[in-house]
Amino acid sequence: MKKLILAACAMANIAAFAQDWPNATTECRPGSRWWWLGSAVDEKNLAYNIEQYAKAGLGTLEVTPIYGVQGNEANEIPFLSEKWMQMLAYTYSQADKNGITVEMNNGTGWPFGGPEVSIEDAATKAVFMQMDITGGKTSRHKLSTGNPHDKLNKLMAYSNDGKTVKDLTGLVKNNIAEWTAPKGKWQLVALFTGKTGQQVKRAAPGGEGYVLDHLNSKAVANYLDKFDCAFSKSKVPYPKTFFNDSYEVYGADWTPSLLDEFEKRRGYKLQNHFPDFISTERTEKTRRLVTDYRLTLSEILLDNFLRPWTRWAHSHGSTTRNQAHGSPANLIDAYACVDIPECEGFGLSNFNIKGLRTDSLRKKNDSDISMLKYASSAAHITGKKLVSSETFTWLTEHFRTSLSQCKPDMDLMFVSGVNHMFFHGTPYSPREAAWPGWLFYASINMSPSNSIWRDAPAFFEYITRCQSFLQNGSPDSDFLLYLPIFDIWHELPGRMVAFDIHKMDRYAPKFISAVNSIINLGYDVDYISDALINKLETDNGMLVAAQKARYKAIIIPSAKLMPESTLKKLMSLANEGATIIFVGNYPESVPGYGNLDLRQAEFNKFKSTLQHNGNKGFNFGKGRIILAADYKTALENSGIEGEELRTLHGLHFIRRKLDDGQLYFVSCLQEKDINQIVTFNTAGKSWMLYNPINGEKGIINPVDMDEGKTGIRLQLKSGESLFVRSFNKPVTGVPQWNYITELPDTVSLQHGWKLEFIQSSPAITGTFEIDRPVSWTNLDIPSAKTNTGTARYSTEINLPNTKADSWILDLGDVRESARVYVNSKYAGTLWAVPFRIDIGQMLKTGKNLIEVEVTNLPANRIADMDRRQIKWRIFKNANMARLNGEKSDYSSWGTIPSGLNSNVFLIPVKYN
Repeated sequence: MKKLILAACAMANIAAFAQDWPNATTECRPGSRWWWLGSAVDEKNLAYNIEQYAKAGLGTLEVTPIYGVQGNEANEIPFLSEKWMQMLAYTYSQADKNGITVEMNNGTGWPFGGPEVSIEDAATKAVFMQMDITGGKTSRHKLSTGNPHDKLNKLMAYSNDGKTVKDLTGLVKNNIAEWTAPKGKWQLVALFTGKTGQQVKRAAPGGEGYVLDHLNSKAVANYLDKFDCAFSKSKVPYPKTFFNDSYEVYGADWTPSLLDEFEKRRGYKLQNHFPDFISTERTEKTRRLVTDYRLTLSEILLDNFLRPWTRWAHSHGSTTRNQAHGSPANLIDAYACVDIPECEGFGLSNFNIKGLRTDSLRKKNDSDISMLKYASSAAHITGKKLVSSETFTWLTEHFRTSLSQCKPDMDLMFVSGVNHMFFHGTPYSPREAAWPGWLFYASINMSPSNSIWRDAPAFFEYITRCQSFLQNGSPDSDFLLYLPIFDIWHELPGRMVAFDIHKMDRYAPKFISAVNSIINLGYDVDYISDALINKLETDNGMLVAAQKARYKAIIIPSAKLMPESTLKKLMSLANEGATIIFVGNYPESVPGYGNLDLRQAEFNKFKSTLQHNGNKGFNFGKGRIILAADYKTALENSGIEGEELRTLHGLHFIRRKLDDGQLYFVSCLQEKDINQIVTFNTAGKSWMLYNPINGEKGIINPVDMDEGKTGIRLQLKSGESLFVRSFNKPVTGVPQWNYITELPDTVSLQHGWKLEFIQSSPAITGTFEIDRPVSWTNLDIPSAKTNTGTARYSTEINLPNTKADSWILDLGDVRESARVYVNSKYAGTLWAVPFRIDIGQMLKTGKNLIEVEVTNLPANRIADMDRRQIKWRIFKNANMARLNGEKSDYSSWGTIPSGLNSNVFLIPVKYN
């Protein structure tokens, strides 16, 4: 009997643990790009910095060396030198001691490159020269662009009647070509492989030099050799992960082997069609030739760089984390090549959240949900656990970004599939460095020198809780969405297209519209490429990718061009039981130029089957093919319903499957609050809510709905977020979730306040009677308008007897974060809107002391330093760039409010 009791207790403990927040591993904690300015690091300050980061809650540091600090040349350490490797080894030891993981950029600054990259291995571009000649006589041509780095690759001759093509490359000697052309008009086209001359951007000492030719496998191997040499010689272990930043290799549209690669992959010689290929007239043939070129460029970037780089990392026990955006490749395939795909946010999104401070100096986010989902889609389809993000790049100007501004865009990352975020970033700064310390040119500065660091641990806890859930289970998107890359390539002008986040609204507006249409109908999607479609399987009518990821159907968004192999696979999947949804039209043609007639004939066999069966969709084998004019009709015809979370309530969400149920992360990224029953397309034996802001959790009483759905009461104010979790089995022993009803007897705390600065630069002493809470910049003290720091607002209240179950303290407009104390006991940190906290259990009948420690931004202080012309810009590069790229200082900034900026209320509530 005793054993049975112990076993029962053990089972109860297991069940209780399963219902708790998941165990937070190091990977669950936020990471940060760790800028080493000039690599001028030393052991004392490495230990100090790492200790501060660990105390705050960072879990991963990615070492990225960049430009140095003026006058500090004697302390700079060349990248990968013996001393640099010693500092890396010491970093490992201190990180291990503090429970932090160290990762490493495979270069300095970005993109990959450096002193070891020879001109032969440097980023390459195509240079074309055209000449018209008359045949029947010998002509002599000097073939030179005037640039010594431009090497002749091909010289081709084309008759004007289009019937004859001749390769004259073998006739060229010492850059002189002599040729007796047959009678008639001829065009000569010379191709030179030139060099872009691009240098590594923001390079650190020892990292300066040419940018690598990422399309050249030999150049890539040569580049990686220097790391093998450094790690082998120093015997320092390779880091857990190597990182590659966004592909910003400007103008690199060629590589010496491209013509050979093109012929091998496309089945014809591109050089036989140079006049059409380089024509500025966008004829159908030109579009098809350029599409084949773009496809080839995409493939060789994967085959010659991303896959070899990942194999190299694996050979040393490391993994790869990569930003594919900015590259000419199909982004889904490029992200899928690596271990951890990484997206990037770039700017501040406007969700019209109530009470959220705006800023006139802000960057509109160029990376919306449609852009962020490329990385997570690739990870979901290929079974990768982690999706990372370069987070908060240029939300606002330096010194003006608050934690509250960060949360909505962090939530946008989460609903897009991110579960392993990295700040951009954290500059290493010596403890003795004068304020504001060492800085990287782009915001955000998530480091101890920034005043927001004081309350950042609460933000880090929020991220950790969210990621502890989001790294569990498997993705649960409704649909796969085909990326019509060939339509995009066919339509875009020019030769090379680099898919950077700042231009996607111009490159793929129709696809973005498709994504938003589907999401707004209450569904979630993962994007899929042609290559990954060919790896799909079916199981009981579901599409299966990478074993665990299962999808109800695949949507083809008005694609006109599609490879015959893709269409064949789609129809095969339908025959096996899958649902294929075409929106707008069936595909009309194959892309590209090579073997066009043969491929089109094969394509037409499948196309005719589609057209023969009708324009509204039909059963096909065990599955179904649907055609509809718009997304709403198409998805209604599929019989698959969207989530009311989005359609009726405007909420953003992501859904994941857990072993014992399902999980929703729901964020109220809108102006309106939600307090009502919301239908979830999920059934469960039990349901729980989890608040990632404060860690609260509780069981709830769901409402059974029709057809296996469940009604859940959601109570979310504008800007708030929750986890909603269903369980396949009954849950017991968990406290009830407290829904609240606000009672009318609100107490306004408008009198009797005091203010004192517990930390301030410049220092401000004394206690100030302020009666009601106001911004401390309103004090009649000049230094209060130019300081950065923390001030304590305090007041005493007499709490009457009440029938309320609890009290909520509403601080209103907080500039910018606050720690709340009740009767000298810590109640919590408020860092995001709404600035409200339940303090009822800490209050007592009668006299109570309320203290609020508010920390402001450093903007007023830095602006004052600029007005007084104090030199703090001591950096060698981009010193300091502003949002608009100007080099102007901050002396024109007006005073930013600081502290409590509105009335404070105590709101009585009932739990129900």
